[in-house]
Amino acid sequence: MFEYIDRESVLTKSFLEEYQSHFRIESYPSKTVLLAQGQVAEKIFWIESGCMRIWLNKDGQEVTFQFFLENSLVASIESFWQSTPSLFTLETIEPTTVWVADKKDLKPLLDNTLQEEAYRNLFIDAIFQRTFDYMQRSLSFVQSTPEQRYLNLVEQRPELIKRIAQHYIASYIGISKVHLSRIKKKLLKS
Repeated sequence: MFEYIDRESVLTKSFLEEYQSHFRIESYPSKTVLLAQGQVAEKIFWIESGCMRIWLNKDGQEVTFQFFLENSLVASIESFWQSTPSLFTLETIEPTTVWVADKKDLKPLLDNTLQEEAYRNLFIDAIFQRTFDYMQRSLSFVQSTPEQRYLNLVEQRPELIKRIAQHYIASYIGISKVHLSRIKKKLLKS
């Protein structure tokens, strides 16, 4: 599960082994909801293979907020940490294999681990990186046209364009599937 983490870094083998013992492997088919909007998150997921998205229901429409691929840690962090209802739904969009940990098993370990400065700094760095990503995404809706958002996605995350259904991509950049088709057609002509 943790083979992509540098074992020579501050995350020692004993730390990794201790965490890994709290996870179990599970597989889900495409379009499986792992957490519904309004539920309290009791699990956290590490994607071994597959793809997930988080989305919310806005006036009866599914609005995709983020995609997660292999080697991503996924949860409704606020819901998981604060035991509040999730603001979004977490769903697989490909057959997906994940390592799953339950909050009741993981939270005490996290609480103890965060007492150590090196681990706390890694955790803070991860939270800040996710915050920066969300800020950049929010700003793109203010500063960029839908075409620019699509081009940015093609440039910055081409693997998403190759793997993810176009209606999810359209939702993610804030447009209809028809509008996305027009953008792609226009770009092909130029």
